[in-house]
Amino acid sequence: MKRRDFLKVSVGGAAIALSPRARAQAPVKEIRIGYQKTGVLVITRQQAILEKHFAAKQISIKWIEFTSGPPMMEAMSTGSVDLGAVGDAPPVFAQAANANVVYVAGSPITNGQGILVPANSAIRTIADLKGKRIGFGKGTSAHNVLIATLEKAGLTYEDITPVYLSPPDAGPAFANGSIDAWAIWDPYFAIGEKRQNGRILVNAYEVAKTNSFYLANRDFANANVQHTRDLILGLTQAARWAEANRDAVATSLAAVTGVPLEVQTVAANRASFAIGPVTEEIIDTQQAVADRFFKLGLIPKRIAVRDIVWRHTQT
Repeated sequence: MKRRDFLKVSVGGAAIALSPRARAQAPVKEIRIGYQKTGVLVITRQQAILEKHFAAKQISIKWIEFTSGPPMMEAMSTGSVDLGAVGDAPPVFAQAANANVVYVAGSPITNGQGILVPANSAIRTIADLKGKRIGFGKGTSAHNVLIATLEKAGLTYEDITPVYLSPPDAGPAFANGSIDAWAIWDPYFAIGEKRQNGRILVNAYEVAKTNSFYLANRDFANANVQHTRDLILGLTQAARWAEANRDAVATSLAAVTGVPLEVQTVAANRASFAIGPVTEEIIDTQQAVADRFFKLGLIPKRIAVRDIVWRHTQT
């Protein structure tokens, strides 16, 4: 799909919506942020950091919740979301589909995702996953963690039965035994441990370096360089506070998301909140993710991650 395919004018009733590029170039009245049930964006929302900053510019902030990264990437590419945070795999799939997005910041993941099995499961090692039904979201960071885990044990993707499920669907499937293992991230990872009798088979950090990312609609970022920088600065402010106040983070996450405090406490205590530029090291790590998916035929073409790294982060 080419960029021009994203820029068509849509007609609904008597109203004609602006194309993403036309909207990006018009005076900004509202910035739409895509978020999930964990991380810096939830803290930023709870503390109204962006609202306070952009109020002086008469710009409102709209928060749009997603259960995983792939649908957020689709919404961002079409211009329905201006900026959001996802794991490492969704941007790879998005770039392979010529999505209209750019990386604007990175955040190394030190913990908080991996593979769960039921507490009484006979699965004790990675090798025991052979022949098993494993639930995860296709094109999510859990997808990458699973593949890297299989590689570590000398297994292939064909050695397991993938069961593509969104986190809200995978949780019940894991609890009722419909899947043998679940590759997932926090807070669902912690929910699986605390509420669904899960046992950690492997933590992601044991098998591969992983990162999460802040991405933006390319047209929005390029047309609103200072607004995009200000968004990153606001998120960085929230991240610094979160690193120093983990108990308060858990309370805030629970209040905003409705996920129980005991679960968010586990997630907050093992999370990494730091935000920084997309460095050469991060690009190299992300390129390895992209190459892994291409090698398995899960994306249609080889991509160069650096081609969509935004170059206007610094003031």
